[in-house]
Amino acid sequence: MIQTNSDKLHRYTAGELSALGRDDIPQEFVTHAHMVYSSPATLAFNSPGAQGFGVKRAGLAVPGSVMLLVAPGCCGRNTNLMDEMPEYEDRFFFLLMDETDLVTGRHLRKIPKAVKEVTEYLEEKGKRPSCVMICITCVDALLGTDMERVCQKAREAAGLPVRPCYMYALTREGRKPPMTYVRESVYSMLEPSGRKSTTVNLLGYFAHLRDDCELYELLKSAGIKKINEISRCADYEEYLGMSQANFNLVLNAEARLAAQDMEKRLDMPYIEMRRMYQLQRIENQYASLGAAIGATFETGAYRESAQRAIDDFVSTHGSVRVALGEMANADVFELALTMAQAGIDVPVIYGTVTEAEYPFIDELAAISPDTVIMANLAPSMVNYVGDEAFDIDLTVGKDAAWYHPTAAHVMWSEEVQPFGFEGVKELFEQMKEALS
Repeated sequence: MIQTNSDKLHRYTAGELSALGRDDIPQEFVTHAHMVYSSPATLAFNSPGAQGFGVKRAGLAVPGSVMLLVAPGCCGRNTNLMDEMPEYEDRFFFLLMDETDLVTGRHLRKIPKAVKEVTEYLEEKGKRPSCVMICITCVDALLGTDMERVCQKAREAAGLPVRPCYMYALTREGRKPPMTYVRESVYSMLEPSGRKSTTVNLLGYFAHLRDDCELYELLKSAGIKKINEISRCADYEEYLGMSQANFNLVLNAEARLAAQDMEKRLDMPYIEMRRMYQLQRIENQYASLGAAIGATFETGAYRESAQRAIDDFVSTHGSVRVALGEMANADVFELALTMAQAGIDVPVIYGTVTEAEYPFIDELAAISPDTVIMANLAPSMVNYVGDEAFDIDLTVGKDAAWYHPTAAHVMWSEEVQPFGFEGVKELFEQMKEALS
């Protein structure tokens, strides 16, 4: 382990982590083993007020839905940040819990009445909701609240679908962390209906893929006529039409449990892919997808275009030093491996190491063993100043940008999602532009 100055900054090289192995991950990277430091670099994705799609905003992915947040005032305050977003007007409502509620659970009897009041209020304004999502916090996790039963009573009171979503920080390390559970809730209102062989659902993200993503054209070339994404559903009826898909294509592992639930309830199978930046792995995934659905995809032109973007960057800026952060639309370790394979110097990565990252860490260690991996959420990061530790020219990821304010930046955290070869091309084009 490397230490700098007088502070014990917990950082390891790729070579050291690879040598330790996945069964001996340093405790600094195991977030449930210590206090978590929510620095300005990590606060946006490691807090109830997370930017992008945190639990509360994700729960409103269903068109026409509204949310009742049942919580003490301290837990609900971050929702006020969404008041500035006009698309969420009249979509958030609060049922505040007092001390008696916390001790006795009295608030549970208030929820059905509150849902009915919210529905009646919106009906008076001509805005009858399609469904109500009830968002609860760690309080009810500790109370052991049976939210399915509460939602059933609320449904009977209001006469429309009511589903739970859990803002439980306590379950972040478990089998169903909050962002996994909310995906399952979002799709749980789909009912069995006639399936169409030419329809597919894309699951995983709450915003859609970039319009120029080649996945759309490849699926169409295989005879797929309708590609559903929840963020592109114009209304609740179109959302319900997702139950007609022939299969689900899971693009983010956090949607796997939702796909498994749909397979069980709707008899709808799923195929899983993941976002990659290594061109050969992208190619392999498309080949596997084609084999699964009986199609042959012509991906040569897309791959060549992505390779040109990489080569162009390397030929122009091959000597730059790039820092990578985990607050980006990428697996930071897979992205670091992609860059190292292209000959780009990646001195430092800010990330959280898990067993799942080890295939990339092991490969990275063989190419760039001295790449340093900082324990992004370790309390020791309170003393860290990135510009003093590394001479960085370019950052990718919002957290890396905060640590290295004097470098050029590519945030790479837009809500519209990059994927496949076009995602690789766009990233390297943005990197080149940032250094122009």
